[in-house]
Amino acid sequence: MKKVQQGFTLIELMIVIAIIGILAAIAIPAYQDYISRSQVTAGLADIRGGITAFEELIQRGTSGAAAVGDIGLQASTTRCDITVGGNYNDASGQTVTCTIKGNPTVNGDTIVLTRNSSGAWNCSSSVDTKYKPNGCT
Repeated sequence: MKKVQQGFTLIELMIVIAIIGILAAIAIPAYQDYISRSQVTAGLADIRGGITAFEELIQRGTSGAAAVGDIGLQASTTRCDITVGGNYNDASGQTVTCTIKGNPTVNGDTIVLTRNSSGAWNCSSSVDTKYKPNGCT
């Protein structure tokens, strides 16, 4: 009488495990890069909101050193520590900085929005190029 095979052989199971291992080896680093990019972009979003309030204070003729609380931001969020530099009455040089915290790949890197003499805000960052948001040098 002919015996019918039931279940999988050991070699078939080993092939499946090898395929899963290869896929995991590719997926985990890609996921870490995705998380790093999203944290940098979220950090930029955290400080971008203060720019409008900063400009309003400058247009009102406010004088003195800029402060985080004056522009409606918190000194620390889940994604970054925020600092503000410059004086409201200067022609340029005002900055809003996010020091990123979280993912070890970008932890401690900064995103800086700097106001130039024409009133435009420019983004610069110390993070690796592949993690930088669009429009940030």
